[in-house]
Amino acid sequence: MYFYHGREGMWAWLLHRAAGLGVVLFLFIHVVDTALIGLGPTVYNDVMSIYRVPFFRVMEVLLAGAVLYHGLNGLRLIAIDFWAGATKVQRELFYAVVVLFFVLMIPAAYLMLKPVFFK
Repeated sequence: MYFYHGREGMWAWLLHRAAGLGVVLFLFIHVVDTALIGLGPTVYNDVMSIYRVPFFRVMEVLLAGAVLYHGLNGLRLIAIDFWAGATKVQRELFYAVVVLFFVLMIPAAYLMLKPVFFK
């Protein structure tokens, strides 16, 4: 019996879909919490105050990571679509996306989480 173990293309696809779903979920939550302004400033301010909890700061970092990965992988997909030779180096392009993601995300996460953990 053969089991598919997945390679870089499968992981790129899976992470791209998960990041996209995370961004869509955030957009839905953002539309709902912004619509609360119609219920008055007190309700809106009470809801907005929960975003100051450290849990939500960590969630913001995850959102930034989802947007960053989704964008970088989208550029990889554009390269594969418009450059005939890119299909031969799609694995290397995936690793380039991963490296660039960490190079950009680690300092961003540090700056975003600095007020929470390093007061």
